[in-house]
Amino acid sequence: MSFAVSEKVALVTGANRGIGRVIVESLLERGAAKVYAAVRSSDSVSELVATHGDKVVPVQLDLTQPDSIVAAAQVASDVDLVVNNAGVLRTSSVLSEDALESLEFELNGNLLGLLRMARAFAPVLKNNGGGAFVQLNSVVSVKAFEQFATYSASKAAAYNITQSLRNELREQGTQVVSVHPGPIATDMGDAAGLTEIAEPASLVADAIVDALQDGRFHAWAGTMAQQVGTAYENFATAVVEADMSEG
Repeated sequence: MSFAVSEKVALVTGANRGIGRVIVESLLERGAAKVYAAVRSSDSVSELVATHGDKVVPVQLDLTQPDSIVAAAQVASDVDLVVNNAGVLRTSSVLSEDALESLEFELNGNLLGLLRMARAFAPVLKNNGGGAFVQLNSVVSVKAFEQFATYSASKAAAYNITQSLRNELREQGTQVVSVHPGPIATDMGDAAGLTEIAEPASLVADAIVDALQDGRFHAWAGTMAQQVGTAYENFATAVVEADMSEG
């Protein structure tokens, strides 16, 4: 199963900055007919609209607000590609005083947000012929780091759900891609203290398009992520991507 971006209609969450904005621009550069920029505030994508005109359509969406996701799915009823890029991060170790609060916050945005997006947009993609659903996970979904313990847990859970989505949506002809970036140069990365090792967001956009074209489930973006992906490849092929039953 593969997916070509050219002439397709896409929706990108968290499209106003960082990785999301670069994904929007990359999709348009590669021939996408239109991109719905799904953001909390439509004003935050005014520059994208000014640059690209009616090829960028602002849509109000908040991953923590289920009604906004349902409404966005109704507006973007012609969408072929959904890229769930938006997410939240708090630097918290397991024994931090705010660990429980941080985990609840991150699970609501990173895990429940994914579930809400999938449930709302899977029927839309099915009606439009299948299309593709891309989930931005992280290298920390397979390798936890102490200072990002709760974030790692939320992304590991999201990665698990993405695996299930791959199997379930395959029946309706929807390609699913799980994206695992390493440290990327964004405001979120800067706030997490990753500035010195961060790499360009364009690596993520390129990894997404390549995985869609090649029909791959995993996309590893950046030097660290590719190192992890290479070590993980045998397990991913033999277990994660294999057709196995619970019995």
